[in-house]
Amino acid sequence: MLMPKRVKYRKSQRGRRKGKASRGHLVNFGDYGLKALEPAWITSRQIEACRVALSRKMKRDGKVWIRIFPDKPVSKKPLETRMGKGKGAPEFWVAVVKPGRILFEINGVDRETAYEALQLAAHKLPIKTKIVQRIDLES
Repeated sequence: MLMPKRVKYRKSQRGRRKGKASRGHLVNFGDYGLKALEPAWITSRQIEACRVALSRKMKRDGKVWIRIFPDKPVSKKPLETRMGKGKGAPEFWVAVVKPGRILFEINGVDRETAYEALQLAAHKLPIKTKIVQRIDLES
């Protein structure tokens, strides 16, 4: 399960998810990538499920890059608790994803396998995604 080893602050505020991704919107490492089309919080469990789906489909051929990391704690108060008495304990960790962000990249497999693997990973996510191919800027 992905989560930070240490953080500066134990709890964070919810924040807003407006705007497009200003960084991490190009396929930099692999040949194919999975791009987010909607804003969302992606949990560490969802990221791990995608990673497992990708590596199973690729049968350990090629390489997978995970371009997001769950560094935001989401806290929750216990059920049937009265209001007040402070903020709840951190329950799980999420990665804040904006539209345009590349979530995963893969390399070292043929186009068919890459598309099938990324499609399987996309089914594990709560947002609409698009499979994109690397465009070489040199040529």
